[in-house]
Amino acid sequence: MSIEKSVFLPIDPEAAFELVTRPERLRRWQTVAARMDLRAGGEYRWTITPGHSAAGTIKEVEPGKRLVFDWGWEGSESATSTVTITLEPVDGGTRLTLLHEGLAPEEVAGHTEGWNHFLDRLVRLATEGDAGADDWAAIPDPINELASAEATLAVVQRVLHKLTPADNGLPTPCENFSVTQLVDHLIGSVHGIGKALGLELLDDPSAPAEARVADAAQATLESFTRRGLEGTIDMGFAQLPATIVANILNLEFLVHAWDLATATGQSLQVHPGLSDYVLGLARNTISPQMRGNSFADETLVDESAASLERLVAFTGRNVTAR
Repeated sequence: MSIEKSVFLPIDPEAAFELVTRPERLRRWQTVAARMDLRAGGEYRWTITPGHSAAGTIKEVEPGKRLVFDWGWEGSESATSTVTITLEPVDGGTRLTLLHEGLAPEEVAGHTEGWNHFLDRLVRLATEGDAGADDWAAIPDPINELASAEATLAVVQRVLHKLTPADNGLPTPCENFSVTQLVDHLIGSVHGIGKALGLELLDDPSAPAEARVADAAQATLESFTRRGLEGTIDMGFAQLPATIVANILNLEFLVHAWDLATATGQSLQVHPGLSDYVLGLARNTISPQMRGNSFADETLVDESAASLERLVAFTGRNVTAR
């Protein structure tokens, strides 16, 4: 069975093609993370929502006109289907037509809902310049340490995307770190975990902060997902349970998202279920021996404070100073 849907985008076909093929553009409307080798025979992997990734092979590429690729959910036993995206110039913009073929009858309703959701976000991005935070990425279902890391990555990426050069030297709640220094620290942390997983990650300091973090995080989380959460990981300074290493990623992404949002005056939207879950991870990760070194002492916060405020207070931030 198949699904077909067309939408109008008020941009030219070349710009529309970039929205559906470039990872930095896909992250604005459809994916949390994306890897794409844009050529016939190239592979792609898109984290559509935390804990749920689609992967396959590119079959046809006609820049500005057509894209055909296999579609299959990672870890699913369902048969692979095929997605064809066609771009046609029309008055005032581009007509994008999506055809998803080869679906089993029981898959049609779910995929129809999904494409309606994401194509609506694509139209909003093309029309308004920002599709906004995706409610579907707010909290994983089901949730575990890696799925929540993908959800917290989505949070920090939106904060990083809004940074400007004027923000670079601003102080952050992370003591002795400016915005630039905190971004470098975050990238270094992700690279360190990636190295422990056997990756050789590259970094381009001249690239935007969001792209630098997103590229490193995508590769690291993909490798981590393949490995799983069993056993221990050699971090160089110690053998740590894989779950603790995943917890560290959650803290790096979500707590530093708060740091950077606070430093730059951004509004931070976090699902309370996600911040509550990460607070639990923090309590299982930050030992008394880490206080005064990696983390300051826990600060006081009102008993009625939201879980995000309780999380950042637990990591030593002064919430009331914000």
